[in-house]
Amino acid sequence: MISPQDEHGRGTAPVAVGWWQPVLFGAMAGGMGWGIRGQYGHETGAMIAGLLVSLTLVLLLAPGARALPAARAVAWGAIAIGFGGCMTYGQTLGLTHDGALTGNLESLRWGMLGLAIKGGAWIGFGGVFLGMGLGGVRYRPRQLLAIMAGMGVLFIAGVWLFNLPFDPEHRRLPWLYFSADWRWRPDAIDLRPRREVWGGLWLALLGLIAFTRWVRRDTLAARLGGWGILGGALGFPAGQTLQALHAWHPEYFHQGLLAPLAPHINWWNLMETTFGAVWGGVLGLGVWLNRSRIRWPETDPGDVPLPTGVEWYLLAIHAGLVTAGEFLTWSVSDVYVEYSFLLGLIPVVAVAGGRWWPWLLMLPVTLLPIAGKTISHLAYEARAIAPVNGWLVYGVFPMLVATAAVFWCMNRMEPGGRADRILAAVLGLTTWTYFGLNFAFFRFPWPWQPWTTRTPHALVYLACALGLSAAVWLADQRRKAGPADETG
Repeated sequence: MISPQDEHGRGTAPVAVGWWQPVLFGAMAGGMGWGIRGQYGHETGAMIAGLLVSLTLVLLLAPGARALPAARAVAWGAIAIGFGGCMTYGQTLGLTHDGALTGNLESLRWGMLGLAIKGGAWIGFGGVFLGMGLGGVRYRPRQLLAIMAGMGVLFIAGVWLFNLPFDPEHRRLPWLYFSADWRWRPDAIDLRPRREVWGGLWLALLGLIAFTRWVRRDTLAARLGGWGILGGALGFPAGQTLQALHAWHPEYFHQGLLAPLAPHINWWNLMETTFGAVWGGVLGLGVWLNRSRIRWPETDPGDVPLPTGVEWYLLAIHAGLVTAGEFLTWSVSDVYVEYSFLLGLIPVVAVAGGRWWPWLLMLPVTLLPIAGKTISHLAYEARAIAPVNGWLVYGVFPMLVATAAVFWCMNRMEPGGRADRILAAVLGLTTWTYFGLNFAFFRFPWPWQPWTTRTPHALVYLACALGLSAAVWLADQRRKAGPADETG
């Protein structure tokens, strides 16, 4: 039942948190998560940033939320940030800094426009789904199944409208195209244009925003979708501005105070970290400005349509397909991990209908492909560790800890209890887990050893991890201080 005082659900008084906290800590979560994504890639890598940002913002701005609705909001935010991972963007970045195009202002402007378009669609989904979890409207599994199917149909229509024709052999490309194009290099014989799908993502995103706003009357979801679009549209070009500036004017960075540091900077990773920091901070500001709209459904804690057995069955299917798609060659699993809405279908629906799935998604489900890629890189590609030891240290141990944390969360999830204590623990655990795996992926670039291009970013991620640990501490102090932020 929804409370008669509010057609959407039970609300909170705005929490006593200054704007700087969600902006600063959201930027740290996004910068660290998106920078780490650079080593792991695609949809599953992007979920790291979605998870850390969503955890941070829900912990700071919805401390009085019940554990299960809050966990759903975090899980949906993490899943949805992965949707944009199906887009190609490497050649779009190339329009702004490739050697053959350096100095071409028209190519630079076109590339930046493409990054804004792609970045806006990418982060917009995360904003909408995070808002769907915090806006007080109860989305049930069948409705989420219909929403995901509808987005899939709109995606196909959007690709047809905006991203076709695509026939590189005859040099026929879409009229709005932001990858390698003979328009910029008419004499090039080695161009390999990539298929773009941003039109499909935009049509699906706009359809989702329209549905949440005018069909479900979920104002917060629509508003945070707009803030996500803004964060992505600003963040992607902002991050690339640094990389393009270095390509156009390397002399700026090889003299003066920056001269000792410049040779050790990974400019691509700097772009990614900056992109994540900008969108994380902008989305944090958007949630803070709309904090009075945060509310959650007044449903019975036992109102979970999916039986526990079905939840674990769906977990086995999803984990099996992701593992096969990431590490094996099997057409079914390849299709599953390649198409974002298909990859997100089981998680989105299972999170909506289960008690276990929100915690499973935050912990072992998101961790599984990251741990696997860490093992693959260190034990088999770089041969930096014996395979048996690699599996134990980077696979078995973190997965066991993450799975044990799920049971701890379920044990602490009291009926009507607040979420902040549980979310604080999950944020602390996931922050240091992903920092540790990435630090190993970087081959342990200790600052007292000779610096490499990994060292500066390892220090940046350490600073971010310490900052998020401070956010956990602040949330814990606020919880101990009393009921100032209780639901009322």
